[in-house]
Amino acid sequence: MTAGLPCPLCEGPERRGALERTLRVLAVDDEPPALEDLVYLLRSDPRIAHVEGVTDATTALRGLHRAMDAGQPVDAVFLDIRMPGLDGLDLARVLSRFAQPPPIVFVTAHQEPAVEAFELKALDYLLKPVRAERLAESVHRIVHEVLDVKSTAAETPAQPQAPQTPEVGEEVIPVELGGITRFIRLADIRYVEAHGDYARLHTATGSGLVRAALNGLEERWRSAGFVRIHRSHLVSLSHVEELRLEEGHLSVNIGGAVLPVSRRHARHLRQLLVRRARPVVQHQVPDENVRNRQAT
Repeated sequence: MTAGLPCPLCEGPERRGALERTLRVLAVDDEPPALEDLVYLLRSDPRIAHVEGVTDATTALRGLHRAMDAGQPVDAVFLDIRMPGLDGLDLARVLSRFAQPPPIVFVTAHQEPAVEAFELKALDYLLKPVRAERLAESVHRIVHEVLDVKSTAAETPAQPQAPQTPEVGEEVIPVELGGITRFIRLADIRYVEAHGDYARLHTATGSGLVRAALNGLEERWRSAGFVRIHRSHLVSLSHVEELRLEEGHLSVNIGGAVLPVSRRHARHLRQLLVRRARPVVQHQVPDENVRNRQAT
């Protein structure tokens, strides 16, 4: 074990076999030398199977989402506090909204933010320069946390489980807007528009780009009420205000934006909207001949 520290939780062949090289951790620090040292120490611990190091909170959040999508969620995040842009405390607040937030260990050269860090339920608080034996204690606490979660799951009667992702609608997505990264809630997204290799997410206050294919977002956000209506559009059912049928063509009205619905998606969209508790108005616009007859 790292630095020769005993680990009571790891005693016994069953526990040693279950814990050796199983933890997946993410290290975040904007200073490359400090990040390299931390990653080196983490990789030296026999309980850690994988370490990813990133230099900013936005990249960290994207990495966490990718890990969840791959079915390999991160077991813990080692997080610097003072970073440009989104700092460590800001990222911790975002992670606290996950359905099962990963344990956070703050790693910093400053003692002042300690109170706020523990108010965010940090698992541990390490001061730089990080000593190997002190880091091993943090890993020990992570092991304890992971075992507690696994033990609780084993003792609970088997039931169908939802994926280990943020609560529906509470997922936070980083989007690029004029060189600035904004964070928006999934529940605030009205519709998504294909934009080359990117997708443009539209909300009531604006829009922003994410590097993602519409097909991938359709699969990932289906449980949050998003549905494909066209090869270029994905919409949130909860934001659909109106169905319009004009001259045989179906469209939806979302916050004043009128989006076409392709024939192949029309029936499925109607079925989904009918199932929803919120009533949706279907408005049929008379064609030109009908309007002329009404006028005479």
